[in-house]
Amino acid sequence: GENILGIIDPNQYHEDAGCVIFNDKKLHIDQWIDATNKLVAPGLIDMHVHLREPGYEYKETIATGCRAAASGGFTAVCAMPNTKPVNDTSQVTEFIINKSIEAGFAYAYPIAAISVGLQGQSMCEYAELKQAGAVALSDDGKPVSSPQLMRRAMEYAKILDMPIISHCEELTLSSGGVMNEGKVATRLGLLGIPNVSESIMVIRDIALSELTGAPLHIAHVSTYESVRAIREAKKNGIRVTAETAPHYFTLTEEAVGKYNTHAKMSPPLRTEKDRQAILEGLADGTIDVIATDHAPHATTEKNVEFDKAANGIIGLETALPLGLKLVRDGIFSIEMLIEKMSTNPAKILRLPYGMCKNRSADLTIIDPSYLFQVTPETLYSKSKNTPFEGWNVQGKAILTMRSGKIIHQA
Repeated sequence: GENILGIIDPNQYHEDAGCVIFNDKKLHIDQWIDATNKLVAPGLIDMHVHLREPGYEYKETIATGCRAAASGGFTAVCAMPNTKPVNDTSQVTEFIINKSIEAGFAYAYPIAAISVGLQGQSMCEYAELKQAGAVALSDDGKPVSSPQLMRRAMEYAKILDMPIISHCEELTLSSGGVMNEGKVATRLGLLGIPNVSESIMVIRDIALSELTGAPLHIAHVSTYESVRAIREAKKNGIRVTAETAPHYFTLTEEAVGKYNTHAKMSPPLRTEKDRQAILEGLADGTIDVIATDHAPHATTEKNVEFDKAANGIIGLETALPLGLKLVRDGIFSIEMLIEKMSTNPAKILRLPYGMCKNRSADLTIIDPSYLFQVTPETLYSKSKNTPFEGWNVQGKAILTMRSGKIIHQA
């Protein structure tokens, strides 16, 4: 075990070299895996993905998405509800779970809708959805525009101990916008989306969390102002957590270049000032989680005029190397990266993960020196819409294990 770079388990507050033994009770054998010069960590968890099924299988299926997740080092993903039909009933929740079990790769935990049909008018049956297996509630893809509905949803969710995940966007400020508001948008002749369209809703939902005492998780944080508001809320003891995505700490609005639709997303890529604020928020713990917001789209939805292109990029297979770059750049430690990509998502969603004694083995073995180029041929996701195509990146999951079963091996 002395040649393992480290066994990283933030739950146990240690990072050291050693060996891990996996006992297969059915076969009555121990399984030995060579992890020389590798990192052994709890299975990564992506708490924000769009698996598209049911309804949009031409973009991604639960099977292809969970396969891509396993390749990226994730043993579990959380599926957002903006499918067709919307995941606002126990039947859809159960369908997602069963499909992921059938596929046999990463496990899919469904996130159910806050409002029926994502229409922002009435609440779903949260107790029924939780019983069926939903782990959180969100109208992701759309904001809950009504403060009264969001308040009632928080009060109901608090009773059930289910976190609310908020897509923070004030539509009257962002409507019609296709990229960040600023000099680049002006130069390209594109309508912009101001930072305040996000931060004003972050501040509103923090206020509602303070009022109700309900846990609140802010999705895909992209702005300086949002980071500042979340930091202040935490100082005041409000039950708020937050996530950002690798594209927000890696890219800026400059990636739009000459109308590159692979750099079009919601919220949009922001300025260098915002990117630096995201990095600071990750380093000081204001931002708890790195999630991908994996959003597959078909080629026909991206190879169009920028105004008409779909929002979103895939991210399951590039998140780990982009996160590891932050470690190499000294932004935070490898232990903090694993916290943000495994331990913290598990805590926020109350998932039984980690490398504790007598727990089924959910782990990721990482080769931090593995070099590869991001190409469509190397990606398992059904869609290939990534701004990182052609990038040479470093660090890869060379083995992913869920419940003691190897679901990916490079």
